[in-house]
Amino acid sequence: MTQDSAEQSAVRLPGVTPGPPSAPAPPTTPAPPKALDFALDRGSPVPLYYQLAQQLEAAIEQGALGPGSLLGNEIELAGRLGLSRPTVRQAIQSLVDKGLLVRRRGVGTQVVHSQVKRPLELSSLYDDLEAAGHKPATRVVRNTLAPASAEVAAALGIAEGADVHHLERLRLAHGEPMAFLSNYVPMGLLALDTGKLEVTGLYRMMRGAGVTLHSARQSVGARRATAGEGTMLGEPEGAALLTMRRTAYDDTGRAVEYGTHIYRASRYSFDFRLLVRP
Repeated sequence: MTQDSAEQSAVRLPGVTPGPPSAPAPPTTPAPPKALDFALDRGSPVPLYYQLAQQLEAAIEQGALGPGSLLGNEIELAGRLGLSRPTVRQAIQSLVDKGLLVRRRGVGTQVVHSQVKRPLELSSLYDDLEAAGHKPATRVVRNTLAPASAEVAAALGIAEGADVHHLERLRLAHGEPMAFLSNYVPMGLLALDTGKLEVTGLYRMMRGAGVTLHSARQSVGARRATAGEGTMLGEPEGAALLTMRRTAYDDTGRAVEYGTHIYRASRYSFDFRLLVRP
């Protein structure tokens, strides 16, 4: 294998077919999509399973893989893509966990639906609460260096295992818990003093350090609180939580922050402004 082929290979996923229709109703699943192209960079620090999962998720969101489409079983996929079965299994499981795929005995792996993602204004929870007069406060639970996981490394564009700043903060409003924030920040971007984090927001600190925030990719979802999360947020176990994942970029296109946050649905909601597409 040449160096170029070892570093990056484009693979195609043929034979993706719609699921069998339910008798006696006529077929309602989409027509078989065209073969899908996946560019897997084998020289990248981002694991192959994560690359495959991201590209499969993009194909689902963009409609290339519609609801009901069958991907086949793990052995077939591994053979088609030239990957090991554990790699394919890990990629599929990550999308099963997100609710995008489902494994059906005797059928294979099937697309369930695509996620709906809507952009929000690029602002911090601290700024939002302060602007609304809700007297924000912060308890810093963690402020340490940690090795970047595959997910964090992919979001920030760094090598897996590289050191990143890991922050965990409990955000309060009028003295009551509102959200639990987990953030990852690249090394060398700014000084993350715990005392300052307790009296202001992360984005405000970034702006003060000369970082010009420009854009972000964000997804919003929901799930039930674990017992530990409920205790921390003042909610019963199983209470509804809003979830948010965000990667923020500066004006040079550099990823400057990756966050995974949970919010009390009983106390907080996301507000959207929707425009008609011309």
